[in-house]
Amino acid sequence: MDISTLNWFAIVAAALSNFVIGGLWYSPLLLGKQWMVENKYKEEDLKSGGTTSIFIFTFVFSFIMAFNLAIFLNDSKTTPLWGAIAGFLAGFGWVALAFCIIALFERKKIRYMLIHSGYVTMSFVIMGLIIGSWR
Repeated sequence: MDISTLNWFAIVAAALSNFVIGGLWYSPLLLGKQWMVENKYKEEDLKSGGTTSIFIFTFVFSFIMAFNLAIFLNDSKTTPLWGAIAGFLAGFGWVALAFCIIALFERKKIRYMLIHSGYVTMSFVIMGLIIGSWR
């Protein structure tokens, strides 16, 4: 594995895209209200603090995810289309479905699974597109 050919700016941009997508996905503009209902959250539950560590860990985990995807896409033949397809295959085929299996055993509703699985899938597609584009 030769990481010297990785584009570190693309990896950071892909990791940051996870914040943007998550911020929009879980905002009141998109699925935030439904997400709160499925988790039985109230506004005051989300204001209880600890958000700094959540955002720090979110970036660290997002960076590791983007790095991992970049390793899989670390080929001179990688295109934006292949990056997006690989992101979909990883996001939906591995992560979203694994999440759904866990959610089944937790007795979560299908809406809960769709909200989170959709986010993960979209996030990986965009990360793959960024990494595939920025070779």
